[in-house]
Amino acid sequence: MIPRLHQRMHTPHDPLEVALGRPLSPNEGLTEHTIVAHWTGLDYFTPDDEHKSWTSFEWAEHIEEALLEHPFAASPDDDRRAILHLDVRLHPDDRELTGPEWAEVAHRLTWATGIEIPGKESGCRWIAVQAQPGRLDLIANLIHLDGAWHAPPADILRRLADQARRMEQDLSLIPARPTTQPTASGQLASVLTQLADEQTGPLATVRGLVEHTAYRIACQPGAAGTATAHRLELIARRLHAIQQDLDATAAHLAQRRAVAAPAAARRTAHRSL
Repeated sequence: MIPRLHQRMHTPHDPLEVALGRPLSPNEGLTEHTIVAHWTGLDYFTPDDEHKSWTSFEWAEHIEEALLEHPFAASPDDDRRAILHLDVRLHPDDRELTGPEWAEVAHRLTWATGIEIPGKESGCRWIAVQAQPGRLDLIANLIHLDGAWHAPPADILRRLADQARRMEQDLSLIPARPTTQPTASGQLASVLTQLADEQTGPLATVRGLVEHTAYRIACQPGAAGTATAHRLELIARRLHAIQQDLDATAAHLAQRRAVAAPAAARRTAHRSL
């Protein structure tokens, strides 16, 4: 069982299309055989079980609703991308899981990531989609019903991997192949890549704020504002150069790791002769 965490999105429509493997439809109802699990508060939200006949569009709107109800809710770094999407895939030779087993997988993933806390009904809205063979997709809105933002744990990938190993054992599934333990160079390269990332890296956030401030100041009348805006633009350029340098350094570290791996394998093979 291999878990994968996707980049957060502004709306659930694209993740739901990916989960279904087809475009959303205003006419196609998704049954409980497809939506195999959902947040516990939904049964109180729709007491007449009307959600059992919702179309894919209606499910997307339901997940998105917290974004519309709380227009100022955002992460600590002012990020409004509240739609979390992750999936798990079974080994091609694994047996077929039953509906209740897929539901168990979904709930255990939400507990591992903190998306759902047992006994709490006012947390995140989420659904689990089982529409493709050997695959389950979990789509959640990180904004709680009360407008609070749910920050996923920093070690979410490790938690997902640990939970996947436990579920493989509990459900008698074929374990994923063990991965090579990351080297120090590989770990450092990963850190530098995260710092230099143009979408989610902290330097990209700072650069964006500097550029935005420069734009706002440039709109103010007077030569002093123009000069200040120019200085801020130069700062933003330096930040961009730093990002490029970090990215190049990360690539260099990754290249060293790739070169070292075959050499280590050859030494191991030589010792075994």
